[in-house]
Amino acid sequence: MPPLHHRLVFAFDPGVSPKSGGLPGLSVLRTVVNSINLFAIIAVVGALAVSLAAWAWGHYSGGHQAEANGKKGALVSAGAALGLGAANGIIAFFSALGSQVH
Repeated sequence: MPPLHHRLVFAFDPGVSPKSGGLPGLSVLRTVVNSINLFAIIAVVGALAVSLAAWAWGHYSGGHQAEANGKKGALVSAGAALGLGAANGIIAFFSALGSQVH
């Protein structure tokens, strides 16, 4: 094993960082992603309504399986809404955290 002062260090900083305006079509891509997020939130609202209806129907009809599936659907819909609403913040948080790694 060579002494510490003879070891080579292969670390290299490529100097890459995200910059706005580097490629054409960035505004179009943002618009598309925003539209996808809007459609997903609308779909989650529909899924939540259906899940709550199944939960209520299962509860009042004695259908324990329908009630359990309605509860699961409501919980998953709420989680999906949370994730969709927080997506930008989550990505910004981890991007900032990743930029601190040296």
